[in-house]
Amino acid sequence: MDLSFLPRLPQAISHLTWFGVLLVAGLLCGELARRYAGLPRITGYVVAGAALGPEGTGVIGTNALFELRLLVDLAIGLIVFELGFRLDLDWLRRNRWLLAGALAESLLAFVAIFATLGYLGFRPLLAATAAAIGTATSPAVVLLVSQELRAQGQVTERMLLFTAVNTVFAYLLLALLLPFLHLEHRVTWDTAVLHSLYAFVGAVALAGGGCWLLLSLAAWVGKREDLQFVLLVAILVVAIGAAHSLKLSVPVALVSLGMMARNLDRRHALLPVHFGYGGQLFFVVLFVLTGASLEFHTLGIAGAGAVAAFIVVRFLGKALGALLFGAASGIAPGGSGLLALSLLPMSGLAVVMVRETFSLYPSFGAELSAIVLAAVVVLELAGPVATQFALRRAGEAHPDG
Repeated sequence: MDLSFLPRLPQAISHLTWFGVLLVAGLLCGELARRYAGLPRITGYVVAGAALGPEGTGVIGTNALFELRLLVDLAIGLIVFELGFRLDLDWLRRNRWLLAGALAESLLAFVAIFATLGYLGFRPLLAATAAAIGTATSPAVVLLVSQELRAQGQVTERMLLFTAVNTVFAYLLLALLLPFLHLEHRVTWDTAVLHSLYAFVGAVALAGGGCWLLLSLAAWVGKREDLQFVLLVAILVVAIGAAHSLKLSVPVALVSLGMMARNLDRRHALLPVHFGYGGQLFFVVLFVLTGASLEFHTLGIAGAGAVAAFIVVRFLGKALGALLFGAASGIAPGGSGLLALSLLPMSGLAVVMVRETFSLYPSFGAELSAIVLAAVVVLELAGPVATQFALRRAGEAHPDG
């Protein structure tokens, strides 16, 4: 009997199949976490990924994670673009104490982490790089938790604004530290400086070109939500591809694109950003893959004391920055503390930042990942719960409509 029409076994599972597996597993675990544990769906997505990942059952191997990186880039791109789009410079000009609070929160978190790691014996450049990465709050977590709770109010809006500011702040610090990293590895000073300028300025320039194209085409297609959704996703995909080809930072390019689209749209050609169900699909995959990428063995490498100190002083720095200018910026009493708690999450972008550093200098990246990724493991699970608690305690959560 001729059975040549049957597929050969064992057969590699296609990317499309993995995509479906991730969606089903994430959806089920997310809903179980919400219904039976009162946790954010994000926590369920992460647990599903950790269970399926290389350090869990191994269903999703390291090669599969690498092959699905385009989905991660697209999901992160959608999120950081929306975050940048929420950064209203007119609001900051009207309330300069608000900008002062956002900058203080970023700066004091950096100083607190840097000083603590220095005290624990980490060399200055490693401590400064880890502190810069630790400054950023996870855009994906705060956006998705606020959307899940349908949260609205002072704490919610400031949480999103502060997250946008500290994300930009973190990448700017990394750009400033990059020349010192090059020099530590005996690269000439002119190459070190030029690479830093190219990486940051190039990403902003790419965002400027993408913004001009986006606003021009949005004005041409008109205020049709369906057409503008397709246009926006298409521009983001082009920007992600161009950033990869030009060796530029995808998150910097897309958060800059979002900021420019919001603040340079004088004719109001672009409709408010709303990715809807399409965005949710990618967000589920992002958090499942983030969970699968968690490296639990780093907890032992870094040491529980160093990781705990990193997390505690990071929170204290953010809390002090929020409290210093809270009253002057007009937030309700007690709101500053809840705002600081809502900024606790640290996840996907921290992993991206570490891996960008690792691609340049693997030995330095390995040292960096030992402390940063260990903190990510803890905050990936605790951060969404903290954000959910803060928004509910602030009375801004309206999950039922």
